[in-house]
Amino acid sequence: MSLSSRTVQPGDLYVGMPGRLIHGASFAAAAREAGAVAVLTDEAGALLAADCGLPILVTADVRLALGAVSAWIHRTADNPATLFAVTGTNGKTSVVYLLFAILSQLGVVAGLTSTAERRIGDVAVTSSLTTPEASELHALLARMREAEVRAVGVEVSAQAVSRHRVDGLVFDLTGFTNLSHDHLDDYGDMEEYFQAKLELFQPDRSRRGVVTVDSEWGRRIAAESRIPVTTLANHPHIGTMDTSDIEADWHMHVVATGARSTEFTLEGPDGRRLHTQVPLLGWYMAANAALAIVMLVESGFDLAAIEHALERDGGITAYIPGRAELISGDRGPLVYIDYGHSPDAFLNTLAAIRASTTGRIIMVFGADGDRDKTKRADMGAIAARGADAVVITNFHPRFEDAASIRATLLDAARVAVPDGELYEVPDPATAFRRALSLAGEGDVVLYAGPGHENYQEVAGVKLPYSARDDARLALQEAGWL
Repeated sequence: MSLSSRTVQPGDLYVGMPGRLIHGASFAAAAREAGAVAVLTDEAGALLAADCGLPILVTADVRLALGAVSAWIHRTADNPATLFAVTGTNGKTSVVYLLFAILSQLGVVAGLTSTAERRIGDVAVTSSLTTPEASELHALLARMREAEVRAVGVEVSAQAVSRHRVDGLVFDLTGFTNLSHDHLDDYGDMEEYFQAKLELFQPDRSRRGVVTVDSEWGRRIAAESRIPVTTLANHPHIGTMDTSDIEADWHMHVVATGARSTEFTLEGPDGRRLHTQVPLLGWYMAANAALAIVMLVESGFDLAAIEHALERDGGITAYIPGRAELISGDRGPLVYIDYGHSPDAFLNTLAAIRASTTGRIIMVFGADGDRDKTKRADMGAIAARGADAVVITNFHPRFEDAASIRATLLDAARVAVPDGELYEVPDPATAFRRALSLAGEGDVVLYAGPGHENYQEVAGVKLPYSARDDARLALQEAGWL
């Protein structure tokens, strides 16, 4: 199947969907020239495609039909791979990568699809959407089957559920990380956002679930789920082993934290226990790793086998692009590039850095244009309270006025910390260099927002820019690398 006439291959079914500006069925003739053999569209599209010379299949809602048709074409129900879904506001990408890492350590050929990339074993492809369109997702799973992939982690956003991108799939197990302020440009309020997540915990979507119950949202997921659910509670404070305050099947306890790793213990039913570490900053990364492990156990993997593999390798051997990714060397300030762009992500990352350093924290960040505006004030305030110096810059202004976005962040930061050290530097590359100039040996620079991305979107144009590559270059210029 193809949703674009530009990507049609001979023998494809061309899908003509209504768009914001033009109906996809308008390109049916071009799709025929590229080799399409039929068109799937709605009644309006059928009129537009009437003269294309191809058989036209008409349905009331093309997007709603996409999952079922894709599943039929790609025989998704016959795929033997175990399907893991991960949903929540923060941590989805990390859990998917941690699943992939542990499965690989167990010797299982694994795949993943995430905000950062798609992986089929050792082959990686850059992503464009957090969760692909249904046609692409089912095709990806079919390709994975050809590569003998036996377990797949799928990052599932709320929008993916609402927009039918995971239709036609029944996940073997779905994991829930957390829910916090984000995406209220798509959902009217937190309750509507929650309901989009809850839909994954229904029998027609998933067979089993693992839910983090640290918050009321998680406890509601567990209570309102219509599938069997296993619960996980996290204890981020070192030395607090009492679990009586949180009722859960599994408990994760942080044992030690550092700039480059987090050590934790996982305890479950029947005295089951595992002690390991994840090569990432922050208690929340230990929570993500714990969720991945419990998901594997609940899907049938043996905890003892997982423990043996992790002990053999000295912990989980995961690399997660742009998630609290440490890119600096052995000298100079520590530099983290992070994808977090929500208030909760800022809060947790800054707290984790503060717990692992005695130096200054300098934070660089901006806010998405044409996205949830209601979270911007909280982002500015949290950054000002959590960092010693803040550099506010542009981050995907899109069609919004970049100066106005920065002003909102700056105003909130000034209200939160009136005498705070604040800088406004519109150009991201210059902003990072300003932040680096404020840091010395033992200090930390956190560049939040861009993560793994390799572009800045301005007025509909994606300008090449990789925060990771540019930060490495700036470190070299400063003599730190």
